[in-house]
Amino acid sequence: MTTKVDSKAAPSAGDRTTTASARSLLLTILGEFVHPRDGSAWTGSLVAALAGLGVEEKSARQTIARTASQGIIVSERHGRRVRWRITEKGRVLLAEGTERIYGFLRNQRTWDGRWLVVAAAVPESQRSTRHKLRTRLTWLGLGCPTPGMWIIPDADKEEEVQTVLADLDLSDRAFAWVGRRAAGTDPASLIDAAWDLDEVRDRYVEFVEEFAERTVADDAEAFVAQVELIQAWRSFPFADPDLPAELLPRDWPGPQAATLFHTRRDRWHRLAQREWERMETAAGERT
Repeated sequence: MTTKVDSKAAPSAGDRTTTASARSLLLTILGEFVHPRDGSAWTGSLVAALAGLGVEEKSARQTIARTASQGIIVSERHGRRVRWRITEKGRVLLAEGTERIYGFLRNQRTWDGRWLVVAAAVPESQRSTRHKLRTRLTWLGLGCPTPGMWIIPDADKEEEVQTVLADLDLSDRAFAWVGRRAAGTDPASLIDAAWDLDEVRDRYVEFVEEFAERTVADDAEAFVAQVELIQAWRSFPFADPDLPAELLPRDWPGPQAATLFHTRRDRWHRLAQREWERMETAAGERT
């Protein structure tokens, strides 16, 4: 049984999830509903959950199979039915993702004025390595103001950066420094060159506009709303370098968006979990 919560219902799931990949949706479902419980789920409940998010059954089953081929989940047969269990690799992946998603912008950090600067030029002939370097340094929040140079106003990221360089076998070709900016260096110009904060600002504004007035009418809508909330938020730790407040405009919308994310998630969580329990029970009762 579902419970009515708000009088203004949200639009249908299919209208909002056309650009979200089925794999990304499945990982969100695994991380939010499966991993915190016993780490396993019936095929039927995963298919039903994805259907509620606009994913057709054939695509849902293909996505489950592909995720299994990547070592994130493994099948366990129970008579004619199949139950999927999250592997150790999957648990590590989901735990890291959960920490990043829910910890991002959770607390305002202090800044000691130091910058971490990395010089790591990768030749054109090593495109794969260059792509991996950009992806991983961007994920850590570093920006690239000029080719071959990466910066971040967070000296504590030094160890993580050194790990990336070692993993990519670049330690002997890359150099890193920690220090304060020289007098005469304009931090605003440096930030503009390293990060597209205008785009990040626009995305925060869109996030707030989408979820500030969003309401749900029952458990099923709460489930869809919570998954889509996480889907929308999970890209920000990759896009936003989380610069110190001293380097951001006073009206920066990041903190407002973060507060909205956590309040909406808290509001919908119990109802969404109840809908997941209903789908699991229904799938388990099928013969």
